[in-house]
Amino acid sequence: QAQLVESGGGLVQAGGSLRLSCAASGSPSGTIFNIKDMGWYRQAPGQQREWVAAITSGSFTHYADSVEGRFTLSRDNAKSTVYLQMNSLKPEDTAVYYCNADLYEGDILVAMDNWGKGTLVTVSS
Repeated sequence: QAQLVESGGGLVQAGGSLRLSCAASGSPSGTIFNIKDMGWYRQAPGQQREWVAAITSGSFTHYADSVEGRFTLSRDNAKSTVYLQMNSLKPEDTAVYYCNADLYEGDILVAMDNWGKGTLVTVSS
């Protein structure tokens, strides 16, 4: 089943760093699904989910003003994985972080609007 799996969350002190990963799962036959464009979102307790950043298939990146200059997206297409490097973390970055993407087998869309289950980032002051 095509799905996205996040990892890398945890507890960090303010000013620290974490790197989140979002990987596309493979099929039972061993096919690795591809990611083209991907968005990252976060949801803090009691708040609505908000957009954080996005990366295109050509590795162009876009960031919310709140994380611009502190967060960096990158990708490893061979591993069907996108990374969100988070530096200079602040307590207000505390949230569950989600990745979202369509998944492809080659150029064939196999799963649309996939969301990972999320990974919790907690930044202590």
